[in-house]
Amino acid sequence: MKKYAVPVLLLLVFLAVGVSLWLTKGNLFYLFNFSYIGGSIALGMILFIRRYRHARRIVQLLVGLYMLVYLGLINRENMQIEGFWYYLFSGVFEAATIHYAVAKIFGPLIFGRGWCGYACWTAMVLDFLPYKTPAAPRKKLGWIRYVTFACSLAFVAALFLLHAGNMEGIMFRAFIVGNILYYACGIALAFALKDNRAFCKYICPITVFMKPMSYFSMIRVTCDKEKCVSCGKCKRVCMMDVDVTDNSRKRKNGTECVLCLECVKNCPKGAL
Repeated sequence: MKKYAVPVLLLLVFLAVGVSLWLTKGNLFYLFNFSYIGGSIALGMILFIRRYRHARRIVQLLVGLYMLVYLGLINRENMQIEGFWYYLFSGVFEAATIHYAVAKIFGPLIFGRGWCGYACWTAMVLDFLPYKTPAAPRKKLGWIRYVTFACSLAFVAALFLLHAGNMEGIMFRAFIVGNILYYACGIALAFALKDNRAFCKYICPITVFMKPMSYFSMIRVTCDKEKCVSCGKCKRVCMMDVDVTDNSRKRKNGTECVLCLECVKNCPKGAL
């Protein structure tokens, strides 16, 4: 049963968060929300351990569609970064602020950028495209993410400074328009650079929160040097250009790992 320790641990973490928010805020929805997400992620990891080929994709669809369709389109919650700024400036710890705190600010201390690999509704679509692994070396375009981060902050700050009316309506429209732009930009970049995850590497503003915390992640891929034969297959199948054969925190693109575990699946010696 030891091999199921990680999915059980993650499920317990999400349950603990759900129970805590339910009791402190008096809203049973939080228990359902975090139980569903934690259960979906745990299920995916169990399926992976049992060597089911599409385990991660199942989790992406379960969580991504829930966040996009149910929370976003049906409940009209802006779960993008603009929604986070909106609730933060409003002084309200609900919806997007809770989501960001758990999944994208403090959560990466435990599971790194696992959100990007298993729950992001943008990546959920991009991973269906044909360029599963990058065709060329990583470009030095990571600075763009800081521009999009600043733009999202400036957009919401301007709304508050101008005392815009119907802020909730604006945030919902921003959610719709933002997702359309994200998908359009992500798909265009994927075909232009022949890399499904080009958007994640260069454009996505959320990684500004996630990368620093991911450096200290508890859950990470490590290499058994005694088994490794330096065949290089793990580097060839990595969608994020991470050198997983280096166990140090400073390994190449270490904070980019989305825990997709393709390297683990493809290692011929079981060294990862």
